[in-house]
Amino acid sequence: MHSPKETGITVVGIGADGWPGVPERLRRIVLDADAVLGGRRHLAMLPDLPGQRREAWPSPLREGLPSLLASLGGASAVALASGDPLVSGVGTTLIELLGADSVRVEPAVSSVALARARMGWPAERCAVVGLVGRDPRLLLRELAPGHRVLVLSSDGGTPAAVAALLSGAGYGASRMTVLGDLGADSESRMESTADGWLASPPGRAPALHVLALELVGPHRYGLVPGLPDAAFEHDGQLTKRDLRASALARLAPSPGQHLWDVGAGAGSVGIEWMRVHPACTATAVEAQAERAARIGRNAGRLGVPGLRVVTGRAPDALADLPAPDAVFVGGGATRPGVLDTCLRALRPGGRLVVHGVTLETEHLLADAYRRHGGELTRVAVESTAPVGTFTGWTPARTVTQWCLVVAAR
Repeated sequence: MHSPKETGITVVGIGADGWPGVPERLRRIVLDADAVLGGRRHLAMLPDLPGQRREAWPSPLREGLPSLLASLGGASAVALASGDPLVSGVGTTLIELLGADSVRVEPAVSSVALARARMGWPAERCAVVGLVGRDPRLLLRELAPGHRVLVLSSDGGTPAAVAALLSGAGYGASRMTVLGDLGADSESRMESTADGWLASPPGRAPALHVLALELVGPHRYGLVPGLPDAAFEHDGQLTKRDLRASALARLAPSPGQHLWDVGAGAGSVGIEWMRVHPACTATAVEAQAERAARIGRNAGRLGVPGLRVVTGRAPDALADLPAPDAVFVGGGATRPGVLDTCLRALRPGGRLVVHGVTLETEHLLADAYRRHGGELTRVAVESTAPVGTFTGWTPARTVTQWCLVVAAR
């Protein structure tokens, strides 16, 4: 068995039954430590122990944690967390800061596991969305008829916020079950529909609870790229549906990867990139402030409020951005330095997709293709439209698309 000194810090999960439910082996680790970190509720559970340093988590946590950890010096330390510290918990944050080799996690049964057990939901048939300290609009990405979702709530106000979101999206008939204080003697359960919660809440939700959702509503949007153009608020500066699907197929979103959406317009490419997987991130760069604000509204409404929007003009606005795994240039490719900056920023294996509709941009992309290789495609899309009393085809502007996968340097 490793001691806290050997691992840097040990994170001990505590269930809803509190300190009495902690196994003796883990109690000894906590009480033998020089310092114990945790929420005030967890620290208050511990028996008095003169000489042991006890520190509540700083607020905001992420910003204050490095200095708190540095102040420990070589002291042995334990952090207390709820349930499984790696389920939307502080264990994840500590590992990101210190590295997995410096953090040992001793989990209790997670609230997610307990909630699934109470609902009778297999793990592979439900999603988990963490809303602790996060934007509730993340839930909108999960909306689909018959889908089951477990929400890790921020506080007792989360059910009302979720009910309003669901009702506003046409999912007011969805079943909401509040599972309070899971694993404790005070465990509770409340049920309602989203519309019913707004009209007459069934009671005060406990501060500690998991919200189980059985979604009932219309089919909205799938997760495969190519949402209808009408899904986005725009002023005409929008990468249209078929071209967007083509671009995203080549950008190849993968979990944990980051996209630059340069000349973002309505933000459609960055938004669809993030909708593919919760771990996908993106930065949308847009020169016009009005369009940049519109991107933020589109991202929130489509369930990816974490999309970062930078108001500025490339290439200057690209400085100091997180390195991308993929870049889409939907506008401004002819500006000096834009393509070169994007190519330099991409890691080996990174993907670049550029669209152009003017002769000048087409000439630029043909030259880039000649110098770098890749794939050069012209995409023409036609849609039906009335022609008098008949129906005919109306062509959209033909788009030249250049795609490049960056090789190892």
